[in-house]
Amino acid sequence: MERDLPKIILLHGNNGGKEPGGTAQDYWFSHTQREFERSGLHVVAKNFPDPMIARMDIWLPFLKNECGADEHSILIGHSSGAIAAMRYAEKNRILGTVLVGAYYTDIGDEIERQSGYFDSPWNWSAIRNNQQWIIQFASIDDPFFPIEEPRFVSKQLQSEYHEFKNRGHFFETEFPELVETVKRKIF
Repeated sequence: MERDLPKIILLHGNNGGKEPGGTAQDYWFSHTQREFERSGLHVVAKNFPDPMIARMDIWLPFLKNECGADEHSILIGHSSGAIAAMRYAEKNRILGTVLVGAYYTDIGDEIERQSGYFDSPWNWSAIRNNQQWIIQFASIDDPFFPIEEPRFVSKQLQSEYHEFKNRGHFFETEFPELVETVKRKIF
């Protein structure tokens, strides 16, 4: 009997609140989508509404209703997309999460504050318990978030943590380490 393969949902970031905002084609998303599809995986890569601020009360319903996130889904989130993935996992069962450039405070940024993700305390145990695994990628030279942010997230979530020295906020056009790490979890 062939096992069902998970659905991968890509969650782009908000592009720092700059026009036109983040898209599902930003940075490494298109290449990653192609690589997963070559392996026979179904990938959902939609442009989220409200791409400049990425408000939680808009993004989380979109993730569930338009992207079809469920217990067979792997959420791969970049920046504010990673934050949305964590908040989604607080109240919904999913298969796993990949967090790229994750953080847990608004770091005093007005756009981040407006998003609503930081209005209530994090329920770290619910995020952990509502999925089978969590993978995280961070870089010491991230220009937007100090490395203490993703390190704290990793400690709370007990994630499989990959830390780089020279990847910034992961704006490259390819991300082979992510693709290979996720494939090892699936196949």
